[in-house]
Amino acid sequence: MDVNCDLGEALDAPGGWRGGHEPALLPLISSANVACGGHAGDARSMREVCAMAVQHGVRIGAQVSYPDREHFGRRALDIAAPLLAESLEEQFSDLVAAAAEVGGRVAYVKPHGALYNAVVTRDDHAAVVVELAARHGVSLFGLHGSRTATRATTLGVRFEREWFADRAYLADGTLTPRSEPGALVVDAAAVAARTTRVVSDGHTVALDGALISTAFDTICVHSDTPGAAELLAAVRAAVLATGATIGAA
Repeated sequence: MDVNCDLGEALDAPGGWRGGHEPALLPLISSANVACGGHAGDARSMREVCAMAVQHGVRIGAQVSYPDREHFGRRALDIAAPLLAESLEEQFSDLVAAAAEVGGRVAYVKPHGALYNAVVTRDDHAAVVVELAARHGVSLFGLHGSRTATRATTLGVRFEREWFADRAYLADGTLTPRSEPGALVVDAAAVAARTTRVVSDGHTVALDGALISTAFDTICVHSDTPGAAELLAAVRAAVLATGATIGAA
């Protein structure tokens, strides 16, 4: 079972990259989604996070985003597909270069924030993301049932379905908007319980109490969720207690 986390996001302090919780988080995960300039990240952060990932034997992924640092990539942008493609290509290429400097390689693409949500239903932006992965021969993370999943199959891109341990779900299987109460799950015991359930029987309880079927290959905890290290430790313990092992897919 793969466990992933968003890293390299502690930016925009005076002087740029100031480091974050990466040393505490990397030993707990098997895949690192590295911010590569769209919502956060710079050359130094990418290089340093990739170096730490290589040291810990953690898979490196490009966390591409709408080009919107001001809103941390969490605001939907009505950007033309060619412009989005240009931005994502630059972000991906910058991370590839940073990883190569420290003996690493980029193995997958994961959209961030508003882009992640947009490609569930928006065809043109979904196409851009899938074509990026196809062009570079890497896999793609995304929500089960999204437009990216369908397009990935068509283009022969390996699609890794993602489940979020620290996010509440709606009854339709999409993520509860962060603006709504209860969108974040920050209690370690609750995270452990829902992880145990989803790994054991493939179901998640939605915010309204509905039971939804959940197909997934990788589990995510966001690094900016309060208590992220504790939550990741809870996820690991829950996964291992089911008899599953943890490692990149």
